[in-house]
Amino acid sequence: MEKWLETENGVRFTFGFYFQALTKMLSSPSRFFGELPIETGFRQPLSFLILSSLFFAGASLTTISENQVLVGGILFVNALAMPFVTAGIGFMVMVMAMGKRVPFSKLFSVYAYASGVTLLASWIPLFIWMTEPWKWLLIVIGMVKGCGFKWFQAILVVAASIFVVVLLFWSLGPVIAGIKGLMG
Repeated sequence: MEKWLETENGVRFTFGFYFQALTKMLSSPSRFFGELPIETGFRQPLSFLILSSLFFAGASLTTISENQVLVGGILFVNALAMPFVTAGIGFMVMVMAMGKRVPFSKLFSVYAYASGVTLLASWIPLFIWMTEPWKWLLIVIGMVKGCGFKWFQAILVVAASIFVVVLLFWSLGPVIAGIKGLMG
């Protein structure tokens, strides 16, 4: 294990760590995920995600002219919360479908790093069509190289997770429309 990727007990999060992790994720994601320790903790992946989410929300405001504070806050919370939601769904799918026992912190770190990297380009209009598949591909690579999944298992967990997320938002559609009607 390289020194830059020690557990949170050995290294605190720094901007240097952020840029090293970013460089390693962009140059060799399979190597990056392969070097993740089993007990990753939450501090470094969460800090990486927070910094990327702040950049995403701030950069997104360059394309928005109204209610910038509100929209920026919503974008930040969404960018930060969705990796938790998708990692939680992925964890449930993993346990229910395969009985595989990977610690949630390890699985979350895969989702956080993959999401954090793709957030840096996701603010550009229409780039979501490239960054979203890229994020899911990075998650599959992270599950295989960092969590010991077989390729088929990782693809199955990701596909089931995407299906559950789509169903979740589809079922929330009428609720969101009702809230919009009350506010507008």
